[in-house]
Amino acid sequence: MAAEEIITGSIQVPARLDKALADATELSRARVQALIAEGAVEIAGKAVTSASVKVTENTPFRITVPAVVEAEAQAQDIALDVAFEDEDLIVVNKPAGMVVHPAAGNPDGTLVNALLHHCRGQLSGIGGVARPGIVHRIDKDTSGLLVVAKSDAAHEGLAAQFAEHSVHRRYLAVCGGHPSPAEGTINERLGRSDANRKKMAVLPKNSSRGKHAITHYKVLKPIGAAALIECRLETGRTHQVRVHCASIGHALLGDPIYGRTPKVLKPLLSQLKFARQALHAAELGFIHPILGSELRFSADLPADMQELIDELGCSNR
Repeated sequence: MAAEEIITGSIQVPARLDKALADATELSRARVQALIAEGAVEIAGKAVTSASVKVTENTPFRITVPAVVEAEAQAQDIALDVAFEDEDLIVVNKPAGMVVHPAAGNPDGTLVNALLHHCRGQLSGIGGVARPGIVHRIDKDTSGLLVVAKSDAAHEGLAAQFAEHSVHRRYLAVCGGHPSPAEGTINERLGRSDANRKKMAVLPKNSSRGKHAITHYKVLKPIGAAALIECRLETGRTHQVRVHCASIGHALLGDPIYGRTPKVLKPLLSQLKFARQALHAAELGFIHPILGSELRFSADLPADMQELIDELGCSNR
């Protein structure tokens, strides 16, 4: 079980306590309200129980976030597209629509539930009972490759490679418009949006919040009012490709959070019932953490993205 977390700091902008703490931390406003009700929040050294009390700038705070008790995931017989497997790790081509691990709103039917059945429970325990073996994630509605550790030694070795940004990750995406220049690098810091804590956003480069993120993109083919692009990641931040592409004015088609579909493309997406971000983790490469051999895998575009690209090409004729 994880230990409780202590968050300290000072209020940045005068406001209601719950809003001020949400703005000053990575916690959601609802989570802050619950912690206040539990007596886990101190302001200027005194416990507070009202979320609506007004606080002033530079007021110190201390929040005690209790340890999370994770529910143990259960094995489920769900088919998997396995690209590679040995006694230490497994590489899976995840379909769009599948959540990686159980969480609020998705207690089962996840990749972890499927892996527990497929691997007979032989997964690294480092991720805890809710996410055994999980070294990295891709979004629910992003398809493609990810590697899962079956042993603790493999988990530690893979995690070190991700931390060193030495893992090869190439994504294919369809964005609105035609990026110019056709090839470039997006180096923008990412963190929680001040306007919506459930979204990520580009932050000022000198911000003390968030993490640096680097995406190298290249237009592979203009297709009508859209473009097929590749994105190679140096870092792997939450929603990185989606936010970075949106930040240069070329959001991914179908993205329900960061996308603004060009008006001319809305009828086509509606006709195809394409309602997810057009993003696919097409290539994954790393050093086998136990054997030391170089491994690289590729996964073809899923049918829905290929159909989207084909129809976009037809509309351009």
